[in-house]
Amino acid sequence: LNSRVEDGAEDPPAFLGCFRDVLVDSRLVLPGDVPKDSDVQANIVAGCSDRDKCEESPCQNRGRCVSQGWRRYACECHRPYEGDDCADEYITGRFGNKDLESYAMFSLDNNPGVSVVISMFIRTRQSSGLLLILANTTSQYLRLFLVEGRVKVQVNNFETLVSQNTVNNGHFHLVAVKLEGTAATLFLSAQSQGSMAIRRVQTHPDDLVFVGGLPDSRASASFGGYFKGCVQDLRINSKRLQFYPVSTPVESYNLEKLVGVSEGCSSDNACAANPCLNGGECYSMWDDFICSCPPNTAGQRCEEVKWCELSPCPVTTICQPLSQGFECNILWYHSNRKIKSNLSSVSLSFRTRQSEAVLLHAQRESNHITVSLLDSHLVMEFLGRADNDSLKVTAQSLAPLSDGEWHFVSISKERQIPTSRWIMDVDGHQEYISVSRAAAGDFNFLRDGADIFLGGLSQESGLTFSGCLGPVEIGGLHLPFHLETELNLPRPQEEQFVRGNSNNSPQYGCWGATVCAPNPCQNGGMCDDLFNHHRCTCPSEWTGSLCQDQTDTCNSHPCVYGNCTNLSEGYKCECELGFTGEQCEVEMDMCENSSCNYGATCLKGFHSYTCLCPRNMTGHFCELPQLPASFCVGTRWNYNCFNGGNCSEAENTCYCLPGFTGQW
Repeated sequence: LNSRVEDGAEDPPAFLGCFRDVLVDSRLVLPGDVPKDSDVQANIVAGCSDRDKCEESPCQNRGRCVSQGWRRYACECHRPYEGDDCADEYITGRFGNKDLESYAMFSLDNNPGVSVVISMFIRTRQSSGLLLILANTTSQYLRLFLVEGRVKVQVNNFETLVSQNTVNNGHFHLVAVKLEGTAATLFLSAQSQGSMAIRRVQTHPDDLVFVGGLPDSRASASFGGYFKGCVQDLRINSKRLQFYPVSTPVESYNLEKLVGVSEGCSSDNACAANPCLNGGECYSMWDDFICSCPPNTAGQRCEEVKWCELSPCPVTTICQPLSQGFECNILWYHSNRKIKSNLSSVSLSFRTRQSEAVLLHAQRESNHITVSLLDSHLVMEFLGRADNDSLKVTAQSLAPLSDGEWHFVSISKERQIPTSRWIMDVDGHQEYISVSRAAAGDFNFLRDGADIFLGGLSQESGLTFSGCLGPVEIGGLHLPFHLETELNLPRPQEEQFVRGNSNNSPQYGCWGATVCAPNPCQNGGMCDDLFNHHRCTCPSEWTGSLCQDQTDTCNSHPCVYGNCTNLSEGYKCECELGFTGEQCEVEMDMCENSSCNYGATCLKGFHSYTCLCPRNMTGHFCELPQLPASFCVGTRWNYNCFNGGNCSEAENTCYCLPGFTGQW
């Protein structure tokens, strides 16, 4: 075959199909045997197969193959892939790498239309940050940012919508916002997160799109600061916004500025700061870390030491883990078998922040008394015998007492006829407890061989109390903290409770854990030690339990009709047109100082005002008298001459006074 192509004309497309019995000068040309190294033929195979090209699965990355006729196909690609075979992936932009400021700015070169859909893939572990802003020369009319891990949409400064699900788990999420007429809808991974009514939004050419932040860092801080994470396949309707262009030609908006945005979706090395404590080994994840903790440690950073697994306590005690370590001291007492006084009261003072603990327990056979903390309330349980009948009394304080302050408690029995009444006195306030039907027994079972424990139920059960105990008395007799061998002189009193010999010794004095050393308060905060608890007093520009959060003066939305900007000394409101005041709460009255004259009515607008003149006045400010009009009769129609003009002898014209012109 031979064909001629005119000079300058494009070559016709290559033939796709089959030839059979091609003869040139009666000589068979096709099909024919040709040596493999010959350049006479290219991309020619024997036979004439009409097999569907889609059967070869040419579309990559889960793309869907659509047959286009004989030996032709097209691929429908899933986002974020593009190209004839879906092999081209849109390049991801990494924002906030190493916590640096970063943002991108695009300009629109067309009107997207009545319906605007903004969509993108995002990946982050941050709970806050600015995603996208659409702005014109006067305002930011669409904002997308993260609040507590959720996507928040704000339209025209006022209408807001927040997603139900969070997106800061380190996985990619498809975020889409649809603006159509007076409705806005938010989608996460094609699932609707809700809709809201809005004022109509209109986009125009030359509007700007900011991604990841704004050029002004303080303005970005109003929306959670610069975004830290990855953005991929950003689109407005079907038109792309590419940080780094792909090889496949696609219609895209113009990239005006790219600051601190790197190619790909790399991760910060979270292990560089050695976050794992107590010998834990750090393994990096995407923008996160995980600690492999050694034995006897736990917690995200291996910060919790399981002290009791190291068996620190004597064999006669049981280790009790505490927030700052461990404890294994229980004090054991018994009487000296010389007590003859009637035992009908218990008094003690204590200081703790524990909500559940045993302060005192004494038992002999079936009789027992227990003073403990339950849900921060002091509880006394007494089981005794009176006249061969068992009697159980349970009492509880009205107020919680686990507040780290000293509390003084006295439990006593008043003898009355025919009943006995138990009274609990907490810090000098008597609280009615119980009235028994029969005469309640005393604590006299403690006089002969009963075991009394402070800090737990027994030596075998282990310590449950962590805090400070002041003087403890039963029936007016002290439970001494010192052994007889520790005194220079023996106690002379005949009736005594004696502390048993053990490996446990109390620590004298009262102090809590060193909660303020090192100082947990950040950014110059002052730490107050409140006994096993601390409180941070923060500078005015910081807040939070550890002064870790910058004070967001705009968080309360002080600007009624305007945009709020955080300042070091407070905030500043940029008011919308037509409003003024420190918080943009005052609607401007443009007619307040108007120049309308002679009883004219002032009509106010956002920028200025207009004077509605009386019938006899005219001019911009109604400062000129309204000149009379002349009624003229013409041959074809009647007409008027205004502003003092007179009828002319010529048809349909007027004689005008000086200063006026025109046909009428």
